[in-house]
Amino acid sequence: MIDTSSERQDLADQLEAAGAIRTPAWQKAVESIPRELFLAPGVFVPAGAGLWRPVVAADTDPAEWIRTVYTNESLVTQLDNHLTADQAQGSVEGIPTSSSTVPALVLEMIEELEVDDGHQVLEIGTGTGYSAALMCHRLGEDNVTTIEVDPGVAARADAALESAGISTWTVTGDGLLGLPRRAPYDRVIATCGVRRIPYTWIRQTRPGGVILATVGTLATGTGLAKLTVREDGTADGRFIAHTNFMLARSQATTPIAGDLSSRVAYADSERRSLVAPTDLDELMPAFLVQLAAPTAQVLRVRDSHGELRVHLFDPDRESFAELLPDGDEWRVRQGGPVRLWDDVERALLGWAAEGRPDITEVRLHVTERSHTYLIGNSPDLRWVHPLH
Repeated sequence: MIDTSSERQDLADQLEAAGAIRTPAWQKAVESIPRELFLAPGVFVPAGAGLWRPVVAADTDPAEWIRTVYTNESLVTQLDNHLTADQAQGSVEGIPTSSSTVPALVLEMIEELEVDDGHQVLEIGTGTGYSAALMCHRLGEDNVTTIEVDPGVAARADAALESAGISTWTVTGDGLLGLPRRAPYDRVIATCGVRRIPYTWIRQTRPGGVILATVGTLATGTGLAKLTVREDGTADGRFIAHTNFMLARSQATTPIAGDLSSRVAYADSERRSLVAPTDLDELMPAFLVQLAAPTAQVLRVRDSHGELRVHLFDPDRESFAELLPDGDEWRVRQGGPVRLWDDVERALLGWAAEGRPDITEVRLHVTERSHTYLIGNSPDLRWVHPLH
């Protein structure tokens, strides 16, 4: 086995210099936990044209493998909910369904938990097990519980943790519903995305405890929420950064596919758009879309002439909006009981009127019945999402 102590030291120094590590205890954890143990049997790296090239540890030059492991990058470990690198024959197509998150983000999130000695921590989404190992190093393995919904992923993580000499409490199951009976937890951290913070998490977190999770519905419109649980069973906080994690599988939505023309054939109204849909390519406008139209999906397509068309579809409410270029402007066609683009425009125009505040100005209040999002005191920047 190759000694990677120097690589671990270099990674820790790099993360400290970038501000991802702020305390000596987490620096020591990165220096001590070999990341390579948590990437067996291998990873997928982008190969262009939508393909992924498998890099298998056992078949790769050791020096090259270690260089791959200790890049400060996210490394895909599974495609399509089942395929691992050792099972792939050459470059393959696929959708990433499990990965080892970029170390800088892992440490930034762990630092934001503000853990203290003796804290009980629940991690939702074990993945490779690397972040669980870091927390076990800092807090002790008896104080960390980690949940993974995929049995295969959980088994590989358990094997990696064992090889690192760690025996924490790993649970295979849906962490969104039934949590292990170790509550109340002092800290809850999710390394997957959720459309809403499940109230189960709040109920099993000690008053004064912290929940850290990526919340949102659109691939580029999610943010990292940091909440404090109150004595009355509610939770309050704000978003602290833009982040993008794979949605928890039980909350993943089915992408709109097939012939889009039939879905937008019959519009109830058409007008000039007050906002260009190309604004949604920016992080904050994209985030506001998932607040204004939380169950909608955004699709960008090119017609036969190569012109961009932007669609919003909300299957739950049987509504759509289609944005069409019209010279230097855009026109919007809308159909169904909900005027999706009206809601989005109101959010974007209200946000611009407030001076285009960053995501850190977005507050979140969670109760058993709803999520309420607020920016400042503008009624156009307040959204209530019922919990179903």
